[in-house]
Amino acid sequence: MFLVTGGAGFIGSHLVEALLVRGKRVRVLDNFFSGDHGRIARWAADIELIEGDLRDTSAVARAVAGVDVILHHAAVPSVQRSVRDPQTTNEVNVTGTLNLLLAARDAGVKRLVFASSSSVYGDTPTLPKIETMPTDPLSPYAVSKLAGERYCMVFSSIYGLPAIALRYFNVFGPRQDPHSDYAAVIPRFITSMLRGASPMIYGDGLQSRDFTYVANVVAANLLAAEAAPHISGTFNVAGGERITLLDLVAQLNTLLGSTITPLHEAARAGDVKHSQAAISSIHATLGFAPVVPFAEGLKLTVESFR
Repeated sequence: MFLVTGGAGFIGSHLVEALLVRGKRVRVLDNFFSGDHGRIARWAADIELIEGDLRDTSAVARAVAGVDVILHHAAVPSVQRSVRDPQTTNEVNVTGTLNLLLAARDAGVKRLVFASSSSVYGDTPTLPKIETMPTDPLSPYAVSKLAGERYCMVFSSIYGLPAIALRYFNVFGPRQDPHSDYAAVIPRFITSMLRGASPMIYGDGLQSRDFTYVANVVAANLLAAEAAPHISGTFNVAGGERITLLDLVAQLNTLLGSTITPLHEAARAGDVKHSQAAISSIHATLGFAPVVPFAEGLKLTVESFR
């Protein structure tokens, strides 16, 4: 039995789909704060859904009962929201993760995979980011993800709960909500440009990201879920490519057959200038390699939004 926390979210719903395709039993825990019933409606008859919150220890205990593997993706997922409201981010992402780890330990769960973030590295100039470099979180969200990672590793070493933390780099793909407070740059740009409007860039547009198509994140989760019991640790999950926001606009113009120029506003607090991952560690340990390159993933995403 698999538990996907945040299973009605963008990444979570892709994990639910992939697990069901592989014939796995799936339970979802989601409070639908940022999740959407529509993302998982097609599998409603095939999954067990618990509508509950990570801060509710009784709901968490029900969710982990009888579970072998947890894919933990429930979170308040926004840097900017965390800047406005650090307390809620901490309560959900840190205390909620601790609640889940305690319940998992007590229920005898065999493996927990934690969705972390490249934001834990901060804005250090060293590229690509490797897992052994110092962390320097710049936002409450990034702090919360680093705390979650550390809790996972402590529970692995002290309580024998095998745990893998996956540091995602700018995940994108179908089912990503372009209208929410947490909307990532690619769905926002696509929806703007589909209606002929200029996308908004905060800063000069030369900031770069290792945009990671969601199928690659799914592949990493499945490998982590199947890892040998002695394997715990923290790994980057990314495409390994570096794309500037101006490059992104240019590629979208090519896909859309348009010539739209972006608008610019001042850079935002807590945003990182450059981000690119080294993925040699997860390749060596879990056998991960990107299954969909950026250009193909962008084309698939545009088609889904059309």
